[in-house]
Amino acid sequence: MSRRRDELKALLGGAPPAAETPAEADASAARPRAHASSGAVKAMGLALGNLRAEAEDARALREQVARGERVVEIDPNRIEPAFVADRLSQPDRSDEAFDALCRSIENGGQEVPVLLRPHPDAERAQAGWYQTAYGHRRVAAARALGIKVRAVVRPLSDVELVVAQGKENSERRDLSFIERALFAEALLQRGFERATVQSALSLHKAEMTRLLQVADAVPDAIARAIGPAPRAGRTRWMLLAEQLRTAGARDKAEREIATERFAKATSDERFVLMLERLTRRAKTASRTAEALSEPSGRVVASFKPDGKRSVIEFKGEGAFAAFVASEIPALYAAFKAREGED
Repeated sequence: MSRRRDELKALLGGAPPAAETPAEADASAARPRAHASSGAVKAMGLALGNLRAEAEDARALREQVARGERVVEIDPNRIEPAFVADRLSQPDRSDEAFDALCRSIENGGQEVPVLLRPHPDAERAQAGWYQTAYGHRRVAAARALGIKVRAVVRPLSDVELVVAQGKENSERRDLSFIERALFAEALLQRGFERATVQSALSLHKAEMTRLLQVADAVPDAIARAIGPAPRAGRTRWMLLAEQLRTAGARDKAEREIATERFAKATSDERFVLMLERLTRRAKTASRTAEALSEPSGRVVASFKPDGKRSVIEFKGEGAFAAFVASEIPALYAAFKAREGED
């Protein structure tokens, strides 16, 4: 118990939880422990659950919260996420980190409790519902495993919740650049002061500005389709944001999202696919003059981009120039077909 108290105190910055009385320890030992089960077994357990036992657990939990903070076990199906999401991870879309978290909890238990508050809606709070301040992935993992989640319940205002939510993620340093950007923008849109947002994410003014520039330039739907892309980093997200400033680029991005290769890729791979799709033509347009030479080194023709037009010069090869001219209609048709794919 001593180690757990120290861990909780360090995590929450508050007083350690009160020690259990002998009666509480006996009651805790007498209650059956939740365990991982298959989806079918979980469904049956939920359908046949003892309503009286659930009511008693909810009443006991409210009494524990009233006495002071302590680690308790709560049904994750009675926990709602925070009113502002801080993650783009989707467990059903190649989220290897989430799968690893599930395996870790299944094999070794949940080491760090999540922080909850009683649901801000009084009726839902009375019915035993809670809202997550931080620990959304641990709540989701417990739900997937069919077990209860270890949590600390603390009354929190909206400002206290987002500050706790942001600081916990900043200290763990596992929010990606785009997740932090969208989180900051969402908080501002909900009316939080800029100083509160900077405090929540531990940001300097310049960092805050860069996050908001990217959040403003990258459409929300595109960012969420790509996902957290933890390896992309600030520089590449800023490059992608620059590429997405035109309607044509955004249309191209939506066509990429609809491809099968995009759907099957991991988040980092989706980011690379998107960036390559949007910069493909820019790379072609930026080429310098290129020469077509024979093996002997004699230049036959040269190609040079020149603003909105490109120039092909033929070096004394009239027959070759005529041949190229005759092939232009077919080449143009092939180009339009490829452009349609893009």
